[in-house]
Amino acid sequence: MMTAAIFGVLLFFIMIGLPIAVSMGLTAVIFFVVLGEIDVLCMVPARMYSSTTGFPLLAIPFFILVGNLMNTGGMTTRIFRFAQCLVGHIQGGLGHVNVVNSMIFAGMSGAAVADAAGIGMVEMEAMTKAGFDRRFSAAVTAASSTIGPVIPPSIPFVIFGSITGTSVGRLFLGGFIPGFIMGIGMMITVYIISGRRNYPRERRATFRELMDSALKASSAMITPLIIIGGILAGIFTPTEASVAAVIYALILSVLIYREIRINDLPRIFWETLEHTIRVMFIISAAGIFGWLLIHQRVPEAVVKSLMTLSRNPWVILLIINIILLVLGCFMEGISVMLLTIPVFMPLITKIGIDPVHFGVIMTLNLMVGLLTPPVGMVLYAVSSVGRVPLWELASELKWYIVAIMTSLGLITYIPGLVTWLPNLLMGAE
Repeated sequence: MMTAAIFGVLLFFIMIGLPIAVSMGLTAVIFFVVLGEIDVLCMVPARMYSSTTGFPLLAIPFFILVGNLMNTGGMTTRIFRFAQCLVGHIQGGLGHVNVVNSMIFAGMSGAAVADAAGIGMVEMEAMTKAGFDRRFSAAVTAASSTIGPVIPPSIPFVIFGSITGTSVGRLFLGGFIPGFIMGIGMMITVYIISGRRNYPRERRATFRELMDSALKASSAMITPLIIIGGILAGIFTPTEASVAAVIYALILSVLIYREIRINDLPRIFWETLEHTIRVMFIISAAGIFGWLLIHQRVPEAVVKSLMTLSRNPWVILLIINIILLVLGCFMEGISVMLLTIPVFMPLITKIGIDPVHFGVIMTLNLMVGLLTPPVGMVLYAVSSVGRVPLWELASELKWYIVAIMTSLGLITYIPGLVTWLPNLLMGAE
């Protein structure tokens, strides 16, 4: 009864339009008062503060800053040109360029909205000028941006690792193969749709053009090598790697490419600060709400309920995936993650699922919610910058969502697609 009451009140606050962070925090405060735990309320500020001070969480503002520097520092256009030379000649040309571009950019930003609103503008304008339908261009841009949080570095992976104690480095490595599977699925979708609609393809680049574009983009593409290579070599922690990536991006953008001036930096820093505050506020509110759930033994109740339905790990993962997909349609992805991790992790541990495997499943699952109304952040961002009506864009996205769901099914039921690379490079746990 108490579990239903807690989530009922939370749902009520969300439905009347309160921000998710306020809804979680207010629900926790109300129930602590109702339960007579007045003394606990004195600990709320300390709990909110402690929820945001984990060392891995320090990586979040730096990865956000790297994405902002990449978007404004001339790196996106160089990466776009390289992707164009690499796959532009395939049927649907710039659609494939869009996907490959996002896969490369994913290794720098770690955030889907940063990809969609930043490099997405370059991609959509190029596709529209080349004769592609604007809805198609916007749909490919929106769908491909969801690869960002799956291919490392990834802000959701940092949050998951911080809350659960899972190695962020292993999560980063676990996301590589699923991210490429997503990209291949989207390219197949682009190819089929482009063939039916007779969309154009680019001229095949000469070997010299390909090498020239690769050389010009290489300095930007070193960023993922700095992050992942530094972690694997034991030079950096993930947090320290994010700082190193910022320093490298600053040197590249300001001193080498010279496309960011010194007086542009305050604006870039302010945008990073605003985005970081939004994320951290949600994390702090989720800390209080998670405290309430643990206080009322909600995770234990959920574990018992699901275990009565089935003890088969694959059936339980199916049920969890369905719950996450539904929640993702109505809540922002990081909020769903913060809300459900305290509930699901005891169950995942009990049935023997690798936390790295589950972290990647959860992150990829929540990417669907970014593309679906009523709360899809990427859907709204691309609809706005691409000047495409929301429901037309949502309709155009359906086959890309099928591609993402297929990828989700593969990594859910073939754990090796996630765990093979971390185990190979960091050793089995």
